[in-house]
Amino acid sequence: MRRGCRLLQWLSVAALAIIASAITPVSAQPVAGKDYLLIKPPQPTAAGKNIEVIDFFWYGCGGCNQLQPSLYEWLKRKPADVTFRRQPAAFQENWVQLARTYYTIEALDAAEKLHGEVFNAIHKTKALNPATLSKDPKTLFDWVATKGIERKKFVDTYHSFGVVSREKRTIDITSAYNISSTPTLVIDGQYVITPSAGYELFFKQVDHLIDRARKSRGGK
Repeated sequence: MRRGCRLLQWLSVAALAIIASAITPVSAQPVAGKDYLLIKPPQPTAAGKNIEVIDFFWYGCGGCNQLQPSLYEWLKRKPADVTFRRQPAAFQENWVQLARTYYTIEALDAAEKLHGEVFNAIHKTKALNPATLSKDPKTLFDWVATKGIERKKFVDTYHSFGVVSREKRTIDITSAYNISSTPTLVIDGQYVITPSAGYELFFKQVDHLIDRARKSRGGK
């Protein structure tokens, strides 16, 4: 009987905790050191007068795949003074091949068409396997041909000097921005933020950091 009372007491406490968390508002105001990190030193941006937002991702990352729908929705409403770009991340050599995959489709002006398709092929249909691709990209070349991209043109671009050069810099770029996990967004070369409490809250915090970056430039 005593054990049953203890169980009821524990359940009551747990229920109250759940209710409290549900009614307690979670602030969209990000806190330094908790919700985001500062990049030291800040990295230069390539967006001119615009605020730059960089999406650090890896195609093999399940979290990056899950972020895509919310990211696409945010892109539809992002402020006009924000320039968005994608940057493959790599912490080790076996990540670099998938970075090269993105550089290739970007060089072919096919990123908008194929970026989401690559995620689907890895995480949904399983048509592409990152472990296999790191050893032999042939399955990637065959898959691309089914998506309306000329196979030879893709292969030539994949092996081009420009793409290979970008591939070699991927690990250094990831390190320069203090990226420790994916998915991660970098706001204007200053702030690093990773989703941890739901994507709706995450993008509200991103908007706050964009506003902070804008004000630091003297904007309104």
